[in-house]
Amino acid sequence: MSDSPAVDLDAQVRTLDPDRWLASRFVSDEARRADLIALYAFEAELMVIPTRVTQPLLAEMRYRWWADQMEGVISNTPRIGHPVLEALTRAVQRHGLDRAPLDALIEAHIGRVHGEPHDLDAFYVGPMQAAVQILAGPGHEVAVVEAGRVRGLSQTGRTDEARALRPAANAALKALPTEAFPAVAPAALRDPTAPEPVKRLRLVWANLRGRI
Repeated sequence: MSDSPAVDLDAQVRTLDPDRWLASRFVSDEARRADLIALYAFEAELMVIPTRVTQPLLAEMRYRWWADQMEGVISNTPRIGHPVLEALTRAVQRHGLDRAPLDALIEAHIGRVHGEPHDLDAFYVGPMQAAVQILAGPGHEVAVVEAGRVRGLSQTGRTDEARALRPAANAALKALPTEAFPAVAPAALRDPTAPEPVKRLRLVWANLRGRI
């Protein structure tokens, strides 16, 4: 396969998920960074569906298509010619990612288009755990649960709850390997509307300290 899909995915994530794209710049291992971007590109594809269709049923149909593709991703037989699915499959196979968080994320999106509340664990904790596994291998799932929830609370405007949970998240993160921290660092971004230079500085400070 050519290198162009990976370049395209990086640009896609930079546009659609700039916070995590910025954090991914702290990953020095290029192969692991590419796999991380593949995961984020998959999430970005799911995020934009409600912006492209206006009816919940049509959005659900698109999400069901993605759900159907997970069998190929897990079995190493992705839909050929689909850069996101091909890249996600490589990441899943290289790092032994579990299917359950991917399925849960899709189902949470389906719930959202039908007006259900945000499932913070499905939207934020599960993907963060997968990202950490890409960067540092398995066994660190528990360490990032609170950090994932802090990220979710901040993203959904529940800033007071995020602030209250941050000390517990930082205590748990002491067990996280340094190389995995870029997967967690976006939880340090307390204001989703802050300008990019401010976010860059906060991410630098978070990565230096290993705290969100």
